[in-house]
Amino acid sequence: MSNKLKLLILATVAILSTFASCNLLAEDNNGPRKFSIALIGDFPYTEDKLIEAGNLIADLNAHKELSFVIHDGDFKGGSVPCDDKVYNDRLATFNESVHPMFYVFGDNEWTDCHRAAAGGFNPFERLVLLRSLFSPFDNKISFGAKKLPLTRQSEAFPENIRWLKSNVMFVGLHIPGSNNGLSTAAQYQEQANVEFQERNAANLEFLAQSFDLAKQKNSPGIMIAIQANIWDFIPATSLTGFEDFLKLLEQKTREFGKPVVLVHGDSHYFRIDKPLPSTLPSEVIGSSFPFILPWDSTKLKLENFTRVETFGNPYTHWVKASIDTKNPNVFTFEPMIVEKNKTVTP
Repeated sequence: MSNKLKLLILATVAILSTFASCNLLAEDNNGPRKFSIALIGDFPYTEDKLIEAGNLIADLNAHKELSFVIHDGDFKGGSVPCDDKVYNDRLATFNESVHPMFYVFGDNEWTDCHRAAAGGFNPFERLVLLRSLFSPFDNKISFGAKKLPLTRQSEAFPENIRWLKSNVMFVGLHIPGSNNGLSTAAQYQEQANVEFQERNAANLEFLAQSFDLAKQKNSPGIMIAIQANIWDFIPATSLTGFEDFLKLLEQKTREFGKPVVLVHGDSHYFRIDKPLPSTLPSEVIGSSFPFILPWDSTKLKLENFTRVETFGNPYTHWVKASIDTKNPNVFTFEPMIVEKNKTVTP
């Protein structure tokens, strides 16, 4: 074979490779410019709330325009027994959604199962069950009657997921309340410390990798879903498990420069604000006021960062997120009140 022919073949392969790469990116960009999704969490807490949960699912199903639903954790109350039946029932509920549904783990599903009212379970045994039912590594699709593909981080942490829609990056991370899993019964504390170290490292790696991928793909924005309220109004000693995540989230948000949204539940208080950067737990522990008040920080806020906390028990409603990839803000939000679940009627 002549050198000229070799060069021609190499050039052709390079062109085809580039074309394939461009097609992959074009495919990511082929989705609609505008689409909408639903954000829910902290439900259903108790058996008497199952009717309201059904009303919510029915309301979501009636909104045919939704591309998918994100549940940001706590599908049962912290004092509800962590029985196998509850987990299987919630799995069935997720699959009743006509839309694809994504889910991130909450503390009530495993961390808090040591409580007597929750049945006094070993939380780590419950975590194994949770992973086996809700995030088997080989099952790389969403819940719901209609499925969407997703990427799982690893066999060790299959619950950490990400997916693309119209080239917008969506990420789900296992960051639960109860101080990111560190707050537990004394007999489980040593195991909790080890589990936290491993999962925290995995979370940080997956977060950084997701931002890097979003930059490579020129994603217009990123939405990250976790369960914990990392700015909860509790003593900072109970928030130390979130500090590494807070630091990396701020760093990557600055570097990304485009809209970043953090969706969470946990404290059951619907809100939309811009709390980043904020005081860190380590900066207020031991002070006369050991609480983190995001609005109290003297640091300039990141305009490209938005926090959305979803409705939670006893309010069984949802948040509609509208995405427009050509809008500089990319994400806009609207509270959606389920008529049948109203707590106050005229």
